Amino acid sequence: MIAVVLAVLAGAANALASVLQRRVVKTAPESDAFRPALILDMLRSPMWLGGIGALIAAFVLQAAALSIAGLSLVQPLLAVELPFTMILIAWLPPRGLKRVPWAAVLLLSAGLAVLLFALAPEETYHPPGTAGWIIATAGTVGCVAGLIALAWLIRGPSRAILLGVSTSVGFALTAAFMNTVTRKFEKGIGPVFTSWQLYAMALAGLASLFLLQNALQSGSLVAVQPALTISDPVASIVLGVFLFGENVRGGPWILPEAAGMALLLLGSIGIARSPLLHEEHDVSRARPG
Repeated sequence: MIAVVLAVLAGAANALASVLQRRVVKTAPESDAFRPALILDMLRSPMWLGGIGALIAAFVLQAAALSIAGLSLVQPLLAVELPFTMILIAWLPPRGLKRVPWAAVLLLSAGLAVLLFALAPEETYHPPGTAGWIIATAGTVGCVAGLIALAWLIRGPSRAILLGVSTSVGFALTAAFMNTVTRKFEKGIGPVFTSWQLYAMALAGLASLFLLQNALQSGSLVAVQPALTISDPVASIVLGVFLFGENVRGGPWILPEAAGMALLLLGSIGIARSPLLHEEHDVSRARPG
């Protein structure tokens, strides 16, 4: 239960970071895409730095949750970020909570509940071997590289979606490294700082953060947020089962699991179509650079 609460709080912190950063990043010129200049420009904005603070809080909460439970439980729960994003946007004047698409929020929440009930993830952590890490890391990096290559060739919402998916896959790998690092705290602080996973986690996290800024700069939350919401649980469950031997139910349970994912997707699409997100896009564009 504690892991669930920590994961939900991490999702809320991620939502706050998304809203704050989105309002600043969208003002950046398109020529800054995939360039360090994008980050350098953002460092001048207190609002963007506030978003980074929220991301750090989310990182700490997520790490605490992963020290108790596995990827297959914690990462899907981060999907609550999307409803929290809508509520935060609605709180900004002159809007109101009545304008939140509550039906879509309930649909997404129901999908998350169905998915986790069907998966019934069990805490069966097994330290991955060298071969497992090599395969998982190479496969994830190859997937992200392919998505970035496609995004490089196109513009508009399609680029934002591809970068959103690549960001989620990158954060799923970051969480996998984090899962191992948090377990090493049981042996003391020394094993943590001598663990290569700590530095791989930092590298993967920074790379994913850079991808996130490019995703937010490339398109509206309408395109980016559903991609982030759906891709992370899928990638995390695959990594959790493959790397850490986490037990999830298969066989006939695949049908309700697929139904849960479908409800998650429908809820995400419903939220993405909300006028609130379109208005947030207009507010971001109207802000001076």
